[in-house]
Amino acid sequence: MKSTRLTFAASMLALGTAFGGTAALAAEPPTAVLVHGAFADGSSWNKVITKLQQDGIRVVSVQNPLTSLADDVAATKRAIDLAPGDVVLVGHSWAGTVITEAGADPKVKGLVYVAAFAPGPNQSTGELGKGYPTPPGIGKLASTPDGYLYLPAEAVKSDFAQDVPAAEAALVAATQGPIRAAAFDEKVAHAAWQGRPSWFVVSGQDHMIDPQLQRDMAKRIQAKTTELPAGHTSMLSHPDDIAKVIEQAVHTVHKP
Repeated sequence: MKSTRLTFAASMLALGTAFGGTAALAAEPPTAVLVHGAFADGSSWNKVITKLQQDGIRVVSVQNPLTSLADDVAATKRAIDLAPGDVVLVGHSWAGTVITEAGADPKVKGLVYVAAFAPGPNQSTGELGKGYPTPPGIGKLASTPDGYLYLPAEAVKSDFAQDVPAAEAALVAATQGPIRAAAFDEKVAHAAWQGRPSWFVVSGQDHMIDPQLQRDMAKRIQAKTTELPAGHTSMLSHPDDIAKVIEQAVHTVHKP
């Protein structure tokens, strides 16, 4: 009898701990999963990560292989799976397409687009720019023999990260991730923004994605929009502003 009581007590203690742990997890705000775009890597979010962590937000920065849309979506989904609790997905540039697809995951409660593409169902990234002026930086892209696109260092300085110090732009050029050109023709199957609240940060001085295209995409997805007087890499030149929008998204979707 004594053994039975001890076993029952231990079981109830374990059950209480489990429920307590679940409640504690639910009380935590969502994790911000940051997804980088082409010609960059996860370190492009470093300034924003520092600010978010200082403000008590859990953060994960994805390292995209940039080999295909499917591969980048898979890398992002691994980060979503590993994150405790709910997630707010944040995508810069090309990664807007990635989060549009990966954001269909039920753990994802909100989307933040930072100077990013926001395609619709069965739409590719390359289709989005039709009818808009070709941005200056796009004309400076170079390619490798095996079909990957990259930006020469001078183009990074003049058109990709033109509003950061020269030394920082040189670091961006040195750490950039070339992207397989064919990825821009791959279509998303889902548009996560159709069923989730979205935020969009427009870069008004962008040389890589036409600012008017950004404004039109933000309107199309009915995103809460912020416009900054920034170049394409606003997370480097305006990290506090970007962190503020991400925090707004996290706290808006948070349900204790």
